[in-house]
Amino acid sequence: MEAPPTTRVSLVKSARGPNSFARRNMALELRAGLIAYPYPQKMGASRASFSVGEIIHHQRFDYRGVVVDVDPVFQGTEEWYDTMAISRPPKDAPWYHVLVHGSDHMTYVAERNLEADDDGGPIAHPLLGHFFDEHRDGRYHAKRSLN
Repeated sequence: MEAPPTTRVSLVKSARGPNSFARRNMALELRAGLIAYPYPQKMGASRASFSVGEIIHHQRFDYRGVVVDVDPVFQGTEEWYDTMAISRPPKDAPWYHVLVHGSDHMTYVAERNLEADDDGGPIAHPLLGHFFDEHRDGRYHAKRSLN
């Protein structure tokens, strides 16, 4: 089986480019558990099917993971999209930042490639504790809320 495309996670070193400051801040906020979203996440014209803390299954690459952030539309670079998004998923639909079970990777995945996970078991990932306090009722619950 082909391995899923992944992006190495670095919460200290930011990506270079026009949005590097924003990406670095988002990474730091995620690490600190400061970003939390209500369920379901409102996405303007479309609605995200999954929210932060939900466990998902990637249909094409057959891996499980947990959603740690939701983008209303594709937020990556054209270069990344051309290289990594081989199936050319829509850019104008939600995309998810996912911690991959059993690895140290985070992926950026289009909604059309995801489905709800039927396993129900917890996810094993070294950064899980940076985002969530507990696994309860088949999902993860955020460390802190904004209130």
